[in-house]
Amino acid sequence: MVYDLLIRNANVLDGSGAPHFRADVAIQGERICAIGNMPDATATTIIDAQERYLAPGFIDVHTHDDTNVVRTPTMLPKLTQGITTVVVGNCGISASPVTLTHDVPDPMNLLGDLEDFRYSSFAAYANAVDAAMPSINVAALVGHTSLRSQVMDSFSRPASEDEIHSMASRLRQALGEGALGLSSGLAYRNAIHAPSAEMAPLVAVVGESGGVYTTHLRDEFAGLLDAMDEAFSTARNGKVPLVISHLKCAGAGNWGGAGKALNKLEIAAQHQHVHCDCYPYTAGSSTLDLGQVTDEIEITITWSHPHPEQARRPLKDIAAEWNLSLLDAAKQLQPAGAVYHNMSEADMQQVLAHPLSMVGSDGLPNDPHPHPRLWGAFPRVLAHYSRDLNLMPLAEAVRKMTSLSAANFGLTDRGTVRIGAYADLTLFDLDALEDTANYETPIAAAKGIDMVVVNGRVAYYQGAITDQRHGRMLRRTERIPQNNFIVQPNQEQTP
Repeated sequence: MVYDLLIRNANVLDGSGAPHFRADVAIQGERICAIGNMPDATATTIIDAQERYLAPGFIDVHTHDDTNVVRTPTMLPKLTQGITTVVVGNCGISASPVTLTHDVPDPMNLLGDLEDFRYSSFAAYANAVDAAMPSINVAALVGHTSLRSQVMDSFSRPASEDEIHSMASRLRQALGEGALGLSSGLAYRNAIHAPSAEMAPLVAVVGESGGVYTTHLRDEFAGLLDAMDEAFSTARNGKVPLVISHLKCAGAGNWGGAGKALNKLEIAAQHQHVHCDCYPYTAGSSTLDLGQVTDEIEITITWSHPHPEQARRPLKDIAAEWNLSLLDAAKQLQPAGAVYHNMSEADMQQVLAHPLSMVGSDGLPNDPHPHPRLWGAFPRVLAHYSRDLNLMPLAEAVRKMTSLSAANFGLTDRGTVRIGAYADLTLFDLDALEDTANYETPIAAAKGIDMVVVNGRVAYYQGAITDQRHGRMLRRTERIPQNNFIVQPNQEQTP
């Protein structure tokens, strides 16, 4: 038999967390068909791994690439990190089911401009992704704030019973068309007025459909633990798996709290299915939020519509130049984006290393001066935190990027190197691996990612994209079983 692709002499990390093993990996069509010592095997394309590491393609569970997978389908910031699948629609904001005829509400403006919100149904969005033929796979959540934008005339109040019913109907349709579940961003001003009574019926719809609920908590600062309790209760009552987005102890007064937060996560995990995601940096990035403006941390403006000339400058310098308070300067800059250096390294490392946490970049591809996590998150975990600091074994770091993510989001035959799995693979040189993106120069490809294979096709090789864009929309079609710690993956619909 002549295989389509044969990767020889690889140190295989299969995604399970087990130590690597030496093997050849053969691919036919979209799937892995043989693993082992195959000295006599032949293939149309043969790659000598030269004992570099071969892992499942990384799954970025926390992205805001909703419109970019259609507008910029090469997806270079992801491919250069070894990412083969992105989960979009996080933090309550999604590109569908949404059409807008007015200014894009905050923080939906992180996803694009008015013309980018043109998908009145999830099916329309999914079809647009397939038509764009992105280099990577895409799976999508439906955002709670996006649902609000379609049925409410004001965000500054709870939804009425009729509005909740309308949101639930739209959500149910999207889930039937393949959405993974629901996300919320309850800390943002356009969702903060949504009480638990508004979220409960929506999350229950997700539970009925077998989806997942992810949440940017209502409070990541002093009220973190109470916000976690709210999320646990909502998910438990809705009978749905929960993922806490970018779990962190934000704000100088909250530093040192990771142990308490993770203990609360562990206790909840004894009774319901809960996980979190984490990015490997001590700064966050989003729109400029007046509630986060303080002189206790460094805040850098990344963009401003009324004052674009102030981008890439510290807020304190702008305020001093304008002879204004930090808060008044921030008001004049809005709408704007910012990087907030609001976490401690020790807290972040505790969350990142915890067995219930996954890796997500939370990158903002439409920010003209993005946080470096957009280009560097996954190599940074492997190179800096696993290789250099020994925070976790390499195999465990890969598990957090692959099989754990696939299981929690119901992505069948993804996140693993085994016979029958989809051939989403990343080949990397651990010695050379380095995230080169930083806060001063955030748009920079990582070093050491040598090859990325998506659905059996080589999408990235030796520093260059190929002409083989073979990603697709991954539509959820089966329930996620509710069995505490281990979630069996769903069946994915194949076009």
